[in-house]
Amino acid sequence: MRMMIFIGALLGFLVGGPIGLLVGGGLGYWLARRLRKSMLGKLAGIQAQFLESTFAVMGCLCKADGRVSEDELEASRTLWDRLRLNEQQRAKARADFTRGKAADFDLDAELAKVRRIVGAQPALRQVFLQVQLAAVAADGQMHPAEHEMLMRVMRGLGCSEEEIARIEAMLRGGGGAGAAAESGPTLEEAYQVLGVSAEASDAEIKKAYRRLMSENHPDKLAAKGMPESMREVAKERTSEIGNAYERIRKARAAA
Repeated sequence: MRMMIFIGALLGFLVGGPIGLLVGGGLGYWLARRLRKSMLGKLAGIQAQFLESTFAVMGCLCKADGRVSEDELEASRTLWDRLRLNEQQRAKARADFTRGKAADFDLDAELAKVRRIVGAQPALRQVFLQVQLAAVAADGQMHPAEHEMLMRVMRGLGCSEEEIARIEAMLRGGGGAGAAAESGPTLEEAYQVLGVSAEASDAEIKKAYRRLMSENHPDKLAAKGMPESMREVAKERTSEIGNAYERIRKARAAA
C-alpha cells in the first residue's frame, strides 16, 4: 500500500506540483485499498471452494463401498467440530457431503476445482488428503472400492507417484490419519514423511526437514487458499514432520 501511495504522490508531483502530490497520494491510497479488498475477496472465495470440495469429495469417498457407515458420518461431524464450523457452515458442509454421495456426482470435475487451487503446492494438497484419509479410515477398515477411489482422488489432484507410494505404505501399515501421532513413526515411515532415502546425508535430511516445515507453515497455506478453519489440520502436518525428523536424528545419534 505504501508503495502505491508513494508512486501516486510522485507522479502527481511531477504532473501538478505540490497540489498534484496530494491528489496523486490520495489516488494511490484509494487504489491500494481497492486492490487489497479485491485480493481478500478472491482469497475468501478460494478458501470457500476448498472447503466445499473437501466435504463433497469426502461424501463420494465414504459412499464408494455402497454405503456410508455411522463411523464415517461421525468422523465428518467430528471434523465440523475441529474446524469450529458455525451452524450455517455446518449446513453447507452437510449439503456438500450429500452432493458428493449422489450417483451423478462428477468427481473429476470437483477434483479439477481443487487442483486449480492447490496447483503445484504439495503442502496444500496434503492438507486436503489428510482430511479425506481421516474420513475413510474412521470405521477401522478400507474397502477395496474406497481404496480405488482414493487412488483416483490422488491422481486427480496431481499427486506424484512418490506421494502415492508414501500414502500406500502408510495404509498398508494400518497408519490412518493420526495413527502415527499416537505411537510415533517407524524409522522407515520417518524417511518417507521427509521424502528422503535412508542413505541421505545428515545435511540432506536437515535441508528436507526445513523445506517441508517452511512449505507447510499454516500462515503460508492460508495465504494460498487453505481455509482458516483448517489451521489445526495444518499444524498436525508440521507436527508429523517434526516427529519424523526427531525419529531419524535420534536413530542416527544412537548408531
